Amino acid sequence: MIRTLLAVAFMGLAILPASAENVSKTYSYFSVGGRTLEELEAELNRRGPTVKSTGQRHPGATQMQFNTRIGYAEQKGTCRVAEATVTVKATVILPRWRQRARADQDTRLVWDSLSIDIKRHEEQHVRIASDYARQLERKLMRIGRQKSCAIAAGKAKATADAVLKKHDRAQAKFDRIESANFEKRILRLMRQRINRIQSGEIAG
Repeated sequence: MIRTLLAVAFMGLAILPASAENVSKTYSYFSVGGRTLEELEAELNRRGPTVKSTGQRHPGATQMQFNTRIGYAEQKGTCRVAEATVTVKATVILPRWRQRARADQDTRLVWDSLSIDIKRHEEQHVRIASDYARQLERKLMRIGRQKSCAIAAGKAKATADAVLKKHDRAQAKFDRIESANFEKRILRLMRQRINRIQSGEIAG
């Protein structure tokens, strides 16, 4: 039996609890200034990461790389996928407010609620990617025996292309849903935080 190892990398930028087994996640921060909501908004629009899919700056983003390693096995004139491992390397980019201590309580309340939502949103992108990485592994293992490893590799590439297109559509759908529910979500987070401040659970 002759075993061949092929490594393929797929790059993408998401507009990205993931499994520790298939996700490597790190955090990167950009600083914003300002002491009012208007100044904060201007800072986010000026300093936020530019998302490739929209060409615009956002208050947060996730850079994701899909790494696919496929092991092929040749035997008796046929070739099959013997192993497939798909991992996601994600860098979550989040804002860090430098002047929180100098702002009034209302501004801090809005910012704290917003920053919680930004982090949750970006980490959900990573979870979606993790789900599709597992889906891709399963589909690669189902390719079956082919007449040559070249044919098997071609089918593997077509499979990966199809799954990653579905992944991109799922990420875009998530963004659309999140955008539509933004105001309702932030108001709910603010009410929850006010309740925690009033109960003395956290400081304002």
